[in-house]
Amino acid sequence: MVSADIILQTKKWLSSFIIEHNICPFAKREYDNDSIHYEIVLSNKLEDQLQELIYSCEQLDNSEAIETSLLILPNGLNNFDDYIDLLELSNALMHKQGYEGIYQLASFHPDYCFEGVDADDASNFTNRSPYPMLHLIREASLEKVLAHYPNPEKIPNRNIEYTRGLGVVVLQQLLSSSKQL
Repeated sequence: MVSADIILQTKKWLSSFIIEHNICPFAKREYDNDSIHYEIVLSNKLEDQLQELIYSCEQLDNSEAIETSLLILPNGLNNFDDYIDLLELSNALMHKQGYEGIYQLASFHPDYCFEGVDADDASNFTNRSPYPMLHLIREASLEKVLAHYPNPEKIPNRNIEYTRGLGVVVLQQLLSSSKQL
């Protein structure tokens, strides 16, 4: 798969699912402002993936034009448990490097499954994406936008109800369509 296609598919997923269905009410602004950085990590080696994560943190440190970053990991993380291992190591590394409280990680995977939730529950689609991804979010920006958003604590429950209302078949079609260019 060509890197440009991976980015186009990711943008299509953001536009047609995350934004269109208001899964993240804050994504549209950054998408429209072109302030999302898309970084494709082709290596399937854990060390390289973690190094790219820190590089992305440094990019955010040095560029106010980038509001948020998506590290897209198309190789080597097809198994969700392997991805969760990377996520745990990523959070630990960010803490060790002094990024805790500065950047927050959100996680997305094609087979995402919340702990304690059946794998076929529609609510898992709130975090399902065309490729495994780590989403770096500026904590200060998140706090600022949440301060002006009414009842942000209701977003997760709204998304659970909404995705369950759509149903797994529709959600699978939406996710599959993002990979079709």
